[in-house]
Order: sequence, then structure tokens, then C-alpha cells
Amino acid sequence: MFFAKKIELTKVWETKDDPIMGSFLKLLCLSIMVLFATACQTSAPVERVTVGTVQRFIKNGMTSAEVVGVLGSPNLVTKNAEGNETWVYDKVHSEYEATRSESGICLILFGGARAKASGSSSERTLTIVVHFDKDSRVVDFSYRTTSF
Repeated sequence: MFFAKKIELTKVWETKDDPIMGSFLKLLCLSIMVLFATACQTSAPVERVTVGTVQRFIKNGMTSAEVVGVLGSPNLVTKNAEGNETWVYDKVHSEYEATRSESGICLILFGGARAKASGSSSERTLTIVVHFDKDSRVVDFSYRTTSF
């Protein structure tokens, strides 16, 4: 009985006798594929902005929307007397490397281990300044990196 119902349901999707339904299904499938393809192509900001990102993608003449597509939203936006905007990006990257050393002799002789833990940390900053004209196009940009 369950099998008979399954056959009836599959006949609904058969399109040999109904060319309109076949065209509708093809159009529906094509629309879904186009939707997924365009969703994958939306420009998202780079997760980690580096000097290489700035050098490779930021160019004079870009629109402000294109800059946001590459770098994301700026940390600071200012306007000068002529109405031209300047965007400032401040990116900070921190790293901490932990090291641990154990004394093997203590483990063998005394049944325990003496461990020393130490580590080092470093921070790098990247400051990017982008100047726009009245048409919201890049006229100049600069960047500076520091490490400490």
C-alpha cells in the first residue's frame, strides 16, 4: 500500500505529458542555481588585512564601495573643508607563543617532572589611510606597519 502511494506521487513530477510543468521545473532549477552562484560571488571583506592586501587591491580611482569590499568598514571617517572623505583603518595582530620544557632526569629519579613554562608575545599594527575625492573615488592612500 505504501509502495502504491509512492508511485502516485512520482507521477505528479513526470513531465512527458505536461510540457508546461517540465518548463516550470527547469526554470525553477535554473533560478535556484543562479541564486546560489550569485550568493557565492558577493564580495566580502578580507578576514585578515595585510600589507599585501593593500598593495594588491587598493588602487587610485576605486570607488568607496570597492574599498569597503576589500578592507571592510573603516575605524575612522573624517571630512575636510572641501567635503572630501579620509578613511583610517587600524588593524592589530597579536601573537603569543608558549614554550614548555621538562627535565627528563627528574622524571626518572624522583618520579616527577619539573616543567618550566615561558612564552613570548608580539604585536603588529597596520594603519591604512585612504583619501577620496568628491565623487568618492580613491585619490591617494598610504599605510604603515609597526612591530613590537
